[in-house]
Amino acid sequence: MHPSACHAPAPPASRHWSLLGILAPLGMLLICALMLYDMRSDAWDKATQTSRNLLQVIERDVARNIEIIDLSLRAGIDNLSAPGLSELTPEMRQLVLFDRATNASDMGLMLVLNEKGDVIFDSHAVPARTLNNADRDYFRAHAADANLGLVISRPVFSRLLKVPIIVLSRRINKPDGRFGGIVSASLKLSYFSRLFANLGLGAQGAINLYLRDGTRFMRYPYAATDIDVDVSGAETFRRFIEDGDSTFVGVSPRDGRRRFYTYTWVGSLPLLLNVALSVDEIEAEWRVKARVIGLMVLCGLTMGLSVLFGRELRQRARMQAELARLSLTDVLTGLANRRRFEEEMALSWSGPVDPARPHALLVIDVDHFKAINDRYGHATGDGVLQGLASCLTASVHRPGDLVCRVGGEEFVMLLPETDEAGAWRIADKIHAEVSRLGVAAAGIAPGAITVSIGLAGTRSLADQLTRPCELYRLADIALYEAKAAGRNRTHAAAASRSPRMDPQGPVQGTDVTWGSAEAPQAR
Repeated sequence: MHPSACHAPAPPASRHWSLLGILAPLGMLLICALMLYDMRSDAWDKATQTSRNLLQVIERDVARNIEIIDLSLRAGIDNLSAPGLSELTPEMRQLVLFDRATNASDMGLMLVLNEKGDVIFDSHAVPARTLNNADRDYFRAHAADANLGLVISRPVFSRLLKVPIIVLSRRINKPDGRFGGIVSASLKLSYFSRLFANLGLGAQGAINLYLRDGTRFMRYPYAATDIDVDVSGAETFRRFIEDGDSTFVGVSPRDGRRRFYTYTWVGSLPLLLNVALSVDEIEAEWRVKARVIGLMVLCGLTMGLSVLFGRELRQRARMQAELARLSLTDVLTGLANRRRFEEEMALSWSGPVDPARPHALLVIDVDHFKAINDRYGHATGDGVLQGLASCLTASVHRPGDLVCRVGGEEFVMLLPETDEAGAWRIADKIHAEVSRLGVAAAGIAPGAITVSIGLAGTRSLADQLTRPCELYRLADIALYEAKAAGRNRTHAAAASRSPRMDPQGPVQGTDVTWGSAEAPQAR
């Protein structure tokens, strides 16, 4: 053999494999770095959205409750000048001066103090208990300035309730404009503890509520030493006041931990609310994944990376599937929503109506629903809608039947393979189910809630239908005819139909009334 043969250059294929052996790890490192960066960004995006959602929930609840208390204070001041107030019995004066808001579990007391600070009216005692609050900061502030409006105090210990509270107060002016005392309402700090305790913050997260001057009057997790503390000199509080942005990462002056702060003012009140999530907890899951991925890259576990990618893709697919499901679901009732209804209607038939395959549609509307909301409040109204959803679900049993909430107090029921007679039977069952619906907490007895139903079927209306939406339009017209005829009844879109049988015997025509209980009247 020629000696030069021992030093022959490497073939091109070997050089390519060597280059690939260098580039492949570099490429994997780059891919892993990009993936880790994306995962970290996702973790922070999630933390930002979580913080803002928590902040919005708390801010709305606090603002709403303080607004309710302030309305009670204003009403108390107005009622003090009501004609004939002094001629009423002490018990009647108490009813006139203090509304039902004083019975809320966390509100505490409403008091009327004269210009000397003595209690002259007490929401929880007749006659008023002996007490003088002239030494309180909020009393002295109102006495010195007639233009303060609503004043929210620092945390104080209630002399009557024996618990920590904040006091909301407004000034009373005499006819000549001189100081005539104050009307005050106490809000227990336990209200904030209960509100904050229901929110997921992580083991190191915190919620703080400050007055504009830097006084912290509530913190969660609660510690007595954190209450009524002046933090106006802390860097984080200065950033709350001065920064234009609503988020930042800073070091807590309390324990030295790095936290992600999200903050906002509570409505137009001098209250600043912030949610603080631990940076370590935000990045905890990401750091675990980073260590695992780094180990896999260093050990050359390409297969492991493939598994991780596959798991991530499956997780994203599940999330997308869940989002797709939620996009077709009504949040309040759990029923299908208008989008799902429209999709099912479009799938019901794609050509001319087939008389051999009838479809029916019921449009259901709660009678006098606005009156229920106005009288009992939106929370009770939501309860009525949820109860009605249960009644509608209980009225059908076939897998193909679809119950939807399409908006407000209006529901629809799509009944494939069902003729008008079958739809009438289901409408009767709906009326029967609704007749047993009540809201005990609001004092609404069974029978007080009624519904009107519009019915339309493809068999009797085949010559009038060109598109699926026409069936809904005809059923909706029938609903309004049922409303106009007196409510609490079913009305069919067909001009005429055969008699149908129900438990009381045959019923003629297209309009049937159910029940005798009086529904809440519209104002």
